[in-house]
Amino acid sequence: MHVTAIIAAGGRGQRFGGAQPKQLLEIGGRAILERSVTAFLTHPDVNAVVVALPADLAAAPPDYLRPGRKPLRIVVGGDRRQDSVANAFRAAGPQTEVIVVHDAARPFASADLIARTIAAAAESGAALAAVQSRDTVKRVGAAGAAHNLVTETLARDTIYLAQTPQAFRREVLALALARTADATDEAALAEQAGHAVRIVDGEAANIKITTADDLPIAEAIAAAIDRDVTERAPFRRAIRTGRAGTGYDLHRMVDGRPLILGGVSIPSDRGALGHSDADVVCHAATDAILGAACLGDIGRHFPDTEARWKDASSLDLLRRAVALIAEQGLEVGNIDVTVILERPKIKDHVDAMRAAVAGAIGIDTSRVSIKGKTNEGVDAVGRGEAIAAHAIALVRSRS
Repeated sequence: MHVTAIIAAGGRGQRFGGAQPKQLLEIGGRAILERSVTAFLTHPDVNAVVVALPADLAAAPPDYLRPGRKPLRIVVGGDRRQDSVANAFRAAGPQTEVIVVHDAARPFASADLIARTIAAAAESGAALAAVQSRDTVKRVGAAGAAHNLVTETLARDTIYLAQTPQAFRREVLALALARTADATDEAALAEQAGHAVRIVDGEAANIKITTADDLPIAEAIAAAIDRDVTERAPFRRAIRTGRAGTGYDLHRMVDGRPLILGGVSIPSDRGALGHSDADVVCHAATDAILGAACLGDIGRHFPDTEARWKDASSLDLLRRAVALIAEQGLEVGNIDVTVILERPKIKDHVDAMRAAVAGAIGIDTSRVSIKGKTNEGVDAVGRGEAIAAHAIALVRSRS
């Protein structure tokens, strides 16, 4: 699933005041905009980022908005928030399937919140982060003499306070942005377009910096986050010098299917049944690599519910997994795969399989181990009804 993040930073924060745009203000030594953009540039579920800025800032953007490991585009914002988002939407790549929109003025959205919002939108079409009201909510009269008089007390268990990120399947956001009425967020436009919008539990720390009164709270949150990062840094460096992950895959063996192992076609009257080419070597290796980088499993990134992975080469899926961990600054150190299969014997094909897997990962063949075992006639694998593979991968920081 290809995800593009839009960072809405096209306004000047007039309610905040000050000589410079609010998003350039530093919180804990880093600009609000830098913190917001970095949260998405470093997120494993996000493939590209588009930032909407005021025209003068778009013409001379800060250094931290230069493209890096992920595509980053800058567009000029519009008069309204929805105009800025629409400009950024048009700049999203045609391969984009889900778009997640985030206010630049919310610099503390966690990686978990971003992931949950994207997943909810992929499933439901539209989703937004929101927190349930903790206070009793009062409705007052319209502006004028009755404005300070309570007209109604609302049940707080039905009241949610909207945050960002807000995420949408591409076609849903396109219809929402086609609406001409003013709205304070994209979820409201999606509602106007007739789409149900799903609530994802937001975070108390995910505050929006709107006025100068928000700065003391923002500074405290930034200090807590940065202190946590600093304290964990030695541990993270130690872990990333060598992180292990395990993988497992199993497929039924059926007549009439080719048997592909490690990208190599093995002579056999039966092959593995699966949505892709059912290559258990590559599938187990892919799971191990993703697991070592804490990026989920093969089903999360290449689900068998998507037509584009039908009959896909599992060597290609393996390459894509390696690219995903590279975005996190990681590379594969070595990998060990055990294939469990009664017949045919694979020993004569192991060297070709090792070479193919090594080529897909981008490492020397000497760092890939593949070996075959039988299950001694025990269970479905032992009866020849299935094939399985176990893998262990070591990933490390790229030097």
